[in-house]
Amino acid sequence: MRVLFTTPILEHPAAGGPQLRIENSIKALSGACTLDLFYRAPRAHGLTPEALGYYQSLCKEFVLTEFSGLSRNRYIRKIQRTLAQDIRREARILIDHVDRFHIAAVWFGYGNISFPLIRHISRVRPGLKLICDTDSVWSRFILRELPLAGGLRRQAIRLSGLAKEREERLWVDLCDITTAVSEVDADYYRSIARRPDRVQVFSNVIDIDSYRQAPPPPADLQRPAIYLAGTFGHYHSPMDVAARWVLEEVLPLVRQSIPNLHFYIVGKASDKQFGHLRDPRITVTGTLPSVLPYLCNIDVALVPLHFESGTRFKILEAGACGIPLVSTTLGAEGLPAIDGKHLLIADTAGDFASAIIRLLNDRQLASELAANCRELVEQHYSIDSLARQARTILQCLEEK
Repeated sequence: MRVLFTTPILEHPAAGGPQLRIENSIKALSGACTLDLFYRAPRAHGLTPEALGYYQSLCKEFVLTEFSGLSRNRYIRKIQRTLAQDIRREARILIDHVDRFHIAAVWFGYGNISFPLIRHISRVRPGLKLICDTDSVWSRFILRELPLAGGLRRQAIRLSGLAKEREERLWVDLCDITTAVSEVDADYYRSIARRPDRVQVFSNVIDIDSYRQAPPPPADLQRPAIYLAGTFGHYHSPMDVAARWVLEEVLPLVRQSIPNLHFYIVGKASDKQFGHLRDPRITVTGTLPSVLPYLCNIDVALVPLHFESGTRFKILEAGACGIPLVSTTLGAEGLPAIDGKHLLIADTAGDFASAIIRLLNDRQLASELAANCRELVEQHYSIDSLARQARTILQCLEEK
C-alpha cells in the first residue's frame, strides 16, 4: 500500500513531544508501507539540508509546500485562514499528488489540528481513505485546565474545549481510521464514534538506539540534580504550571532535607518563562540541540503535570536513559507504568517532595525503578513496535 503522510510539523533532530511523534511515526511507516511525505510548512520552514536529506531517505517522494501566500499581518492572515485560502491550496496540491502517484490513503500526522483540511479533502475526493492521527485528546488537554482557572479565562477554556469536542465527534466518523496514543485515549474516541472499530492505537514511541550511548555531562553540571524538560509556551501552559508548582511548593520541601539540590529547567522557551530566576541552585537552559547531556547525567527526572492529554515522551526518554522518575498520576496516564515498580507517583506537593528525597537517598531503589522502566520502554515503545501497529492499521484499511 502506498500512503501519503502529511504533517504541519517537521524537525530533525526532533526536539519536543510533537516533533518526536512525527519523526518516529514516519520512521515506523517507512518500514510498513511505501511512504510519501507531504510537509505543509509555515513560511521559513527551517528544514536544513541535512534534515531534508534525512526525511527524503525515509520516503519515496517528498513534497514541501509553504504557506507563502499568507500575509505577514496577523489580522489579514486570520481572515485568509477563515476563508480557507491556504486549506484549498494545500488540498489541491495534495490531491494532485494522490492522483499522480496512485496513493491509497492519506495519513494526517498531528491530525488534531488538521480537521479543516481533512473535511475539505473528504468533500472534494470522497472515497479516498483518510487516517486522522492524534497525539492526545485535545478537548481533554483544554478542559482539564478548568479547575485551575477562573474568571473570563475559565469561560474561554470551557467554550474552546466544547468546540474541540464537537470537532472530535465529526472526524471520528468522517475518517476511516482515528489513531490514539494509548488505550485511554482510544476509549474516549470509541465512546463518541458510531464505528468504534475505526479507532486504533498508534503509540508514542522513541528510537531506542538514539539513547543507548550517554553523552558526557555539561561542564558545569551540579549534583545532586533534578530535571524538568518540556516546551514552556506561555504562562498558562501545562509545563509552565508544572514548573511553577515545583518551584513554589515542591522544591522548598525537598531542600529542607537536601539543601544543595540543583534544579534544571530545560527546553523551548524555558528561558523566556523562567530565565529571570536568580537562585544559583537553579539553571534554566532554554532550547538545546539535545537534552541528553542533561537527562543522562542527572539524578531524578520529573513529570509534575496537572493537566494535559496523551502520553509522555518525558517518561519514555528518561526510561531509555536509565534515569529514575517521579510523576503525577496524570503525567503517567496511558502508560502501563506501575508506582513503585517503574517510577514513583505522587500528586500532592508533600508526597512529590518525599518521592524525590526517597530516590536521592535510596540509590538502590532508584536503580531498580530505572532498570524496570527501561525494560518497559524497550519492550513496548520502540520503532519496531510502532511499525507493527502501523501494519495492523493499514491492514484494517485494506479490508474496508
